[in-house]
Formats: sequence, C-alpha cells, structure tokens
Amino acid sequence: MKKQNIVMDEAKIGTTVKRIVLPVVIGLLALVILFSAFIIVPAGSTGVVITLGKVAETPLQEGLHLKIPFVQEVEIMSNKIQKIEVDAPAVSKDLQSISSDIAVNFRVGNKSASYIFQNIGQDYQTIMLLPAVQESMKSVTAKYTAEELITERAQVGQEVKTTLEEKVSSYGIVIEKFNIVNFEFSEEFNLAIEAKQVAEQNLIKTKTEQEQAIVIAEAEAQKQIIAAEAEATAILQKAEAQAEANRQVAASLNDDLIEYSKVEKWNGELPVATGGNTFMDISGAAE
Repeated sequence: MKKQNIVMDEAKIGTTVKRIVLPVVIGLLALVILFSAFIIVPAGSTGVVITLGKVAETPLQEGLHLKIPFVQEVEIMSNKIQKIEVDAPAVSKDLQSISSDIAVNFRVGNKSASYIFQNIGQDYQTIMLLPAVQESMKSVTAKYTAEELITERAQVGQEVKTTLEEKVSSYGIVIEKFNIVNFEFSEEFNLAIEAKQVAEQNLIKTKTEQEQAIVIAEAEAQKQIIAAEAEATAILQKAEAQAEANRQVAASLNDDLIEYSKVEKWNGELPVATGGNTFMDISGAAE
C-alpha cells in the first residue's frame, strides 16, 4: 500500500513539474526566438544579410532591423575610415633599391559591403588592399629616378594615390588619404647623395668668394675712377680760373697803361734805332 502511495505521489510531482517547467522552457525559447529576430547595426557600419548561405545584394544600414531567426544571419562590416601601414619595396628608374613606408586611410563604401564580403571576405585588407598598394608603389616609382623621388615626393605620392584608386574603386573601397611616410635607400646611394651635397656646398662657397672678390675689385676700381674724375675736375676748374684771370687782365689793359708800363720799366738809355729811324747817342756830344 505504501509503495502504491509513493508511486502515486511521484506521478503527481512529475505532472506538476511538467506543468511548470514546460511553459518556462517554451517561454525561454520564445524569448530566444524573439531576440534573435532583431539585429542592431552599429553606427558607421552596414550589415550583410546571409539567408541560408546566400548573400543579399543590399546591405542593412545603421539601426534596428528584423531578420528570420535561424534562417538569416547578419555580418557587420565597418564603413568607418580605417588606416593601414604598408612596407612597399620598389626599384627606381635608375635601378636604386627603395624601401617605402606607406600609410593609407580608406573606408568601405556603404553599398559595397555585400559585394566585398561575398567576393573577397572579411580579410579584404590582406587579400586585396595591401597588394594593390604595393603594386601601385612599384609601378609609379619605376618612372622616377631615386633623386626625383626625393625632390618630387608630393607629386609621386599623388600619382601613387591615383593609381591605387583606379585599382580598388571597382571593389567599392574609397581611398581617403595616402602618405609616403618614409623613403629608405641603399647605403651607397646615401653616401653618393652626401658627397654630391658637399660638392655643391663647396661650389656655392667658391662662387660666393669669387663674387665677393669681384664686388671688392669693382668697388676699388670705381673708387679710383671717382678719384681720377675728381682730380681732373679740379685741374679743369683751376685752368678755367686761370684763363678767366688772364682774360680779365687782358681786358683791363689799354694804351695808356701800356705806355706807363714801358716808362716804369725804362732804364734811362735811349735805343740806337727804333723802327726805321736812327737816333744819335748825344751823351758824348754834350761833353
């Protein structure tokens, strides 16, 4: 009798447990299904919808969306600006080995997330973008000599950026910014550049010294010319002053002054002859 009662009690307990647990389990499953029917796409991202392995062409934009539980899944793809750094070895036009550090800012276009996920995958940076950067760098640097890569660095960077954009734009990747962080050349090339700079500096120094010497010589010659011109001017002025004095003296002479001058200079002796007349010396006759 006791065993029968115990069995009946256990049956009642089992029935009660089933009545309590089963609704709880069903409720939990319902909650799981309910929550799995919603997906939130974060800001700056798009959601790639995959239905039983098939990728939808149009991705989900930011915000809350519905999806079919256990049938659809959503892969989040970032559309924010990202940065990669690439080591891009290359060879210049004059066959100089170059190691370049490249920094690229890029983003995935909002409408391109599904295409990239379906054809390349989440690891698109390694599979597609990095090789495109390296190939673009090689193709452009081959057009320039090593020296031109240094002197025309900005132009080279812009050309590489344009080449890179042509390679990745078809995949929906947008290049926001491209920077050549550093160029590294062989030690032999660096030594050659240094020697060239030293030679150019010495040449500039020599030219400067020559120009200074020319300036000094020209200044000294000009000084001598000025002194000679001043001396010639002084002599000319003196001669002109003397001539003016002579002119004034000549202008002041008249016949009376000339006769007076003759009398002042006469020594008291009469000349023997003046002109065509003959004078007798009468000093002896008087005796």
